[in-house]
Amino acid sequence: MVLVDSSVWIDYFNGAPSPECDALDELLGRELVLIGDLILTEVLQGFRSDSGYREARGLLEPLDFRRLGGRTVALAAAENYRFLRSQGVTVRKTIDIMIATYCILHALELIHADRDFDAMEQHLGLQVYRSA
Repeated sequence: MVLVDSSVWIDYFNGAPSPECDALDELLGRELVLIGDLILTEVLQGFRSDSGYREARGLLEPLDFRRLGGRTVALAAAENYRFLRSQGVTVRKTIDIMIATYCILHALELIHADRDFDAMEQHLGLQVYRSA
C-alpha cells in the first residue's frame, strides 16, 4: 500500500512530467493506492473549473480512503515536529507532518514531490516509494 501526497496528485492532474508521476502511473491499477482526507481536500480545492473538479473527484473517490488525523496521529505529529525542530529542521506545513506521521505509524510508503518530506525520511524513518 502506498499513500500519494497532494504534491504528486497536483502534478499528475496538471500533466507535469516527474519521476513521482511516473511512479504513480505505474502503481495505479496494480497496487493499492491510498488517498487521505487531508490530501483529498488539498487536491480538490485547487481546481478552478467545475469540470476539472468533477473529473478529478471521480478519479479519486474509488481509491482506498484513510482518515489521516485523530488524537494518536495529532500527538505523534506534535512530537515529531518538536523532534525535527530540535534537529534544526522546520517543517513548513502542519499537514505534511500529519501525513508523514500517519505513514510512519502505519508502516506505509509515501510518494511525494515536496522537500519537507526529505527531512522526515532522514530523521524520522519515513518510508518513501521510489520506482525501480
